[in-house]
Amino acid sequence: MPETRLLVLGIGQELRGDDAAGPQVVRRWQAAHPHTAAQPGLRVETTTLPGLSLLGFLENVSAAILVDAAQSGAQPGTLHLVERKDLAAFEQEAGSAHGWGIAETLAMGEELDADNLPQTLYLLAVESGSFELGEGLSEALQAALPQAVEQLEGLVQSILAGRRPPRQHRQPAAAVP
Repeated sequence: MPETRLLVLGIGQELRGDDAAGPQVVRRWQAAHPHTAAQPGLRVETTTLPGLSLLGFLENVSAAILVDAAQSGAQPGTLHLVERKDLAAFEQEAGSAHGWGIAETLAMGEELDADNLPQTLYLLAVESGSFELGEGLSEALQAALPQAVEQLEGLVQSILAGRRPPRQHRQPAAAVP
């Protein structure tokens, strides 16, 4: 099986309010930027509750962008771009609706087979307000989606071009009207 140069993975549950942010951003990005999404060596997927199966998604992957919802106390709709090396610190202040978080999974993966994890990994997280069952995205997240899609496009383009994306951690999305 050929190695994937870049994995874009949307994480979240569609029927759990703002937790659907990850898959929503990824699907909207694919629709807005079909040429980029169809690049050779780029794999695009979504998943609901990856847990330890996240390690399987990351096998034979050179770089990865994980898109997910987060709760860190910031204003809903705030975008967070976190590098792999900073994930543990970010996850200490942010909650995960998936039980076993991304930082914990990657730490276990490093213990088991560090050589099999991508060296380049980013989490694009959208600050969420509610994870209530059956609700759609909140107004704050709906307003943040266009900016999240464009930030994802910039991140994908940077990685595919072999450039380091601009350093940023928190970026407030457009204000909700």
